[in-house]
Order: sequence, then C-alpha cells, then structure tokens
Amino acid sequence: MLRAICYRGNGDLITNVTPEDYPSVLQDKSAVLWVDFIDEDPEPSEQILIHTFGFHPLAVDDALHETHVPKVDDWEQYLYIAMHAISFTAGGDDIDAIELDVFLGENYIVTHHDSPIQALERIWEECSRDVRYFKRGADHVLYEITDELIVDYMQVVESLDEEIETVENEVMGKPSGEIVQRIFTLKRATLHLRRVLSPMREVLNKLARDENAIIDVKDRVYFRDVYDHLVRLHDISESLRDLVGGVLDTYLSVINNRMNEIMKTLTLITTLFMPVSFLVGFFGMNFFQPVSEDLAPWTNNVAFVITFIMIVGAFMGMYFWMRQRRWM
Repeated sequence: MLRAICYRGNGDLITNVTPEDYPSVLQDKSAVLWVDFIDEDPEPSEQILIHTFGFHPLAVDDALHETHVPKVDDWEQYLYIAMHAISFTAGGDDIDAIELDVFLGENYIVTHHDSPIQALERIWEECSRDVRYFKRGADHVLYEITDELIVDYMQVVESLDEEIETVENEVMGKPSGEIVQRIFTLKRATLHLRRVLSPMREVLNKLARDENAIIDVKDRVYFRDVYDHLVRLHDISESLRDLVGGVLDTYLSVINNRMNEIMKTLTLITTLFMPVSFLVGFFGMNFFQPVSEDLAPWTNNVAFVITFIMIVGAFMGMYFWMRQRRWM
C-alpha cells in the first residue's frame, strides 16, 4: 500500500496525494510531504524513490532489499535512517522486530516497512488531524515517529519485567520443565532487546549531535531527549538480563533443594527399615512348626511376640533417634 499526506505552506492539509503530484510538492519549499510505503512491490517503489525523489540506488537497495541494524547514512541532500519497531506479547517466543527505513529530506519524509507499525500509525493519524507537526518541518515529524517508537520500547520493557516477575513467582511455587523453556525465551528476548537498543542509541546520538543540513539545530534537542530515554532503557535492559539470570539460578537452586529433600526422605525410609531387615533376615521369620524338635521354642507364640516387639521397637527407636538428631 502506498499513501501520502502533504501540508501546504498556506495551511492546507492534503491526504489524497498521488505519485503524479510528488514532483510539484517537492518543488514547493514551504510544503512538507510524507510518503509511506507499506509492503509495496520493490519494482514500482524503486521507480518512485530513484526517479521522483532522486535517491541513490544503493540507498534504495538498502531500504527495499536488505535488512540492517539501526544506522544513519548521510547523503548530504537527505538522510537514510534504518530503525526497528519492536513488540512483545507475554508468553511469546521472542521480540517481534520490524525494520523501518526512513528517507529524510528538507521538506519531505519517506518511510518504508514490510508490516504495519503501530507507532507509525498513531503518528500518521495525528498528522492527518493536526497540521502543527508539519508546520515544524519534516525533521520534527521524524522526531515524533522516533519518540513514539520509544514509547513502544518502554511497553516492551514493562512487559518483559512483568513476565520475569511472573516466572519468578512460579519458580518459587511449583517449578516445572515448562518454566525452563520460558526462562530461556525471556533470556533470548532480553538479548534481542539489547541488540536493538545499542545501535538505536547510536542512531539517536548521531541525529542529536552530528552536524548535518537536514535536521535543524532547534530540533536536535528533541532527538537528544529521545536519546536520553534510550540510554535509560538500555540500562534497564541490562538489569532485565541480570534478573533473568537470577531467575535461572533460583530455579536450579529450587530443583536441587527438592532433589535433596527427596533423597533425604528415601534415605530416612531406608534407615528406618534397616534394623527391621536385619532382624527379619536373622530369624528368617519361620514361625511354622520345624522338623527338628530342638527348634520348637523358636517357633512358638512367645518367640513370635518377642520378635514382633523387637521389630517394632527397632523401628520406633531409629525414628526417635533421628528426630532427636534433627535429621527429619
């Protein structure tokens, strides 16, 4: 889908701009044009980007055919910026990342992405209703987009934090094999988040501090504010990674403690029946009439009662002895 919105210097906001209108709008230095490519075919998109806007084929190829980590390329007349929009659902396998390619010129901004981006949609709706975003220039529209992307970043960090807390509570309650998989999923998500945040931080740092003709000096302070948010989010992501490692250590400790309790119980049972086994093995438990008359006293009722008392007494004696030594 290809869509465009244009603000004219006289205050008019045009929402039905066609590709045939792009050249005339670009010639108007008081106008601001925003063109958004959503999962468009590369061939017609290349025609517009190269011939209408005059972007370099290498920059167009980066935007349409390749996947990059967040970066900024200065082509003097325009900036090519690659960013990532992310989202995370509790219980999901990993962070979902969508690459957002941006071309920023003096009076235009061109965005390209293969899937809808919620942050971009919110800014598009705001710009369609309020011309104040366009009055400040195309670079300010870029600031609004990046700021909204960071809002989604914050939501992802909060979701990860809540998921880690939930898993930690389950680990302390009734740990299971499924929790291990969730822990490693969270670990993979935090690593993915870190891989996105680190280059994004550098992108915003360049937009806020590098000298270029596209971004006005008065708007760099806005990008500096977004950069500060990213620095804070990067620090929080490091803490989340440590928390996931702590949850994994807690899970292993809980499992080891449960195993120790099980082994302790089995050992106590074995120890309790050890004297009983000895007595049973020694006497043979043959309380039937023997062939030899000399062994008759060993099989009468008195011998049976004495043997039974010895078995029960040995069991109870071992039990109270282990209780006294606080082994159980």
